[in-house]
Amino acid sequence: MNPAPPSNSARPYHHGDLRRAILGAALDVIAAEGPTALSLRDLARRAGVSHAAPAHHFKDRTGLLTAIAAEGYALLAAALDTADDLRDAGVRYVRFAREHPAHFQVMFSPELLRGNDLELTAARTLAGERLRAAVSDVPAEGRGEDARLAGVAAWSLAHGFATLLLSHNLDGPVGDQDPDEVFHALTGMLFRPRQP
Repeated sequence: MNPAPPSNSARPYHHGDLRRAILGAALDVIAAEGPTALSLRDLARRAGVSHAAPAHHFKDRTGLLTAIAAEGYALLAAALDTADDLRDAGVRYVRFAREHPAHFQVMFSPELLRGNDLELTAARTLAGERLRAAVSDVPAEGRGEDARLAGVAAWSLAHGFATLLLSHNLDGPVGDQDPDEVFHALTGMLFRPRQP
């Protein structure tokens, strides 16, 4: 005789990969409704586990959002790792934002995160190093003497373009054009050799 299936009130605590399931469900919620809509209890329901199970992995909502941001920075660092040059790094940054909009939204919301989290700090540092390396590879005549300010300019351009694109503020100007190609053209307007 087969035992009766468990009722909804007796949800199992264990899950094949609960951490990944909770992160996936959280990313879906963030993409659809934003990070303020997250609830560990709702995520547990979506994953089919007890309401206490997500807290075991993430402690609280801030812990979950911090894990998402750390994962996002690691993904961004990997995307930038094989960039050919600064323009390609910018294109990869914009592509990352388009392919991982929920990560992107959380990564740049420090008020939602545990800023001293070691995993987050390490991943953020690695992504920053990848961006700085791409800027450093540009000769001074193409970026100016202050590499740090050139990095801020490059990041501002990529981040601003990605943010405007994700919020549909560029639907008219970009239209049906490939956003990667549009961004590549924009970078040519900013970083180019000065004319004598």
